[in-house]
Amino acid sequence: MVGRLGLMIVASLVLGTGSAAAHHAFAAEFDAQKPVSLKGKVTKMDWINPHAWIHIDVTGADGSVEKWMIEGGAPNALLRRGFSKESLLPGTEISVTGFQAKNGTKRANGFNITLADGKVLFVGSSGIGAPYENQAPKDK
Repeated sequence: MVGRLGLMIVASLVLGTGSAAAHHAFAAEFDAQKPVSLKGKVTKMDWINPHAWIHIDVTGADGSVEKWMIEGGAPNALLRRGFSKESLLPGTEISVTGFQAKNGTKRANGFNITLADGKVLFVGSSGIGAPYENQAPKDK
């Protein structure tokens, strides 16, 4: 009996550390000194744990299109904040504020999303060490 219980405890610890290791602190990947404000069209949304990802096409003044990935909170947290799987369908125009990845790629940790009708949704991951967790980032 003790052997079986011990094996179950060890197995749960080993299996549980995978998602914990995959979860990261804000400062590990994103730069608080690189706020971004983006406007674009949603191409897809990945409702995956530990963070949802919103993919958008941002069209520049010269007509070129940049593909950005915006990291959001966990899907369950987004649902509690008013998101639904229909909130960000492909083609939806949104504005995003957040912080760019440290490595300069077109990835950002999202803070707020503003929909075309003016509705603002908090998309960020609270409690992960992101700067200004209670206020929107400001471009410098």
